Amino acid sequence: MSMATVSSKGQITIPVRARRALGIKANSRVILEVTKDSLVVRPAPDFFELEGFLGRSLPPDEERRLMAEGVARHVLEKE
Repeated sequence: MSMATVSSKGQITIPVRARRALGIKANSRVILEVTKDSLVVRPAPDFFELEGFLGRSLPPDEERRLMAEGVARHVLEKE
């Protein structure tokens, strides 16, 4: 079990052991779930791992490549 202190801004630092155990790194998104008497913190799923929920899915690497190409086209069109 780990313990953290809440700052005056309502922030906590997740102890390194807990972050490592859950694979939470800097800038990771987490889900906070409030239950009757506790707060559950868990890693948010990677968008690219939500296979098929919007239709036909491609492998994550292919999705990332296509996304990068789309962003590059969008940036070039604005120039």
